Amino acid sequence: MSIGLVIRLLVLALLVAFLVSPESFAFLFEPLTKNNQPIIYNQGSLLDLTLNHLLIVAVATALATTVAVGLAILVTRPFGAEFLPLSRSLANVGQTFPPVAVLALAVPMLGFGTAPTLVALFLYGLLPIFENTLTGLTGLPPTVTEAARGMGMTGRQRLVRVELPLALPIILAGVRLSTVISLATATIGSTVAARTLGEVIIAGLLSSNTAFVLQGGLIVGALAVLIYDGLSAIERALTRRTGQGARANA
Repeated sequence: MSIGLVIRLLVLALLVAFLVSPESFAFLFEPLTKNNQPIIYNQGSLLDLTLNHLLIVAVATALATTVAVGLAILVTRPFGAEFLPLSRSLANVGQTFPPVAVLALAVPMLGFGTAPTLVALFLYGLLPIFENTLTGLTGLPPTVTEAARGMGMTGRQRLVRVELPLALPIILAGVRLSTVISLATATIGSTVAARTLGEVIIAGLLSSNTAFVLQGGLIVGALAVLIYDGLSAIERALTRRTGQGARANA
């Protein structure tokens, strides 16, 4: 077992222990409080906030992945190639339009809560997934696609059996980047009453309680690192599998 894996497992164990029993870690945060401020966030369950934060990110990322991959498939087919500039512009809008502005525009239509946060994260997560899927589908060796065509595969069969499996590691890299971005960005959802870890950070800022701010930031940071590493490991495994399959076919 590598040292890196041991460290990650230790971080995961500490994170779970903190979320289940945060009072046990009060001695670490006590020096950061003053004037008898509460040491551990006491306006809600840290575990519930963390699970809700992850759920919002997971839903937004799943929607962004579905739309971005679908658009990339569309514009890499002969009948959809003319829509590439429009699709790229739509994906770019999400990155160039600040999430705070999206929230401000979405709240009058969707109300306060989770919905405007999902919209902001969805738009913000489109571009990395779209561009990576586009790269994966357009960067396949011509010999592979020609071989599939020579075997009599239809366009749909080539897409499902050859193109998407080979492009999957690159697509997953885009999903990984989008997920990590969404994990951090989701904290601003608490400004419109979404139940995220942003509540902890905002409560700390409003009360000048550095312990609260650090608790919210550490949880988000630990989640980002662990999820990034987990998706990276899956990506590497898929890359090795793809390489072995290509060598076997050769």
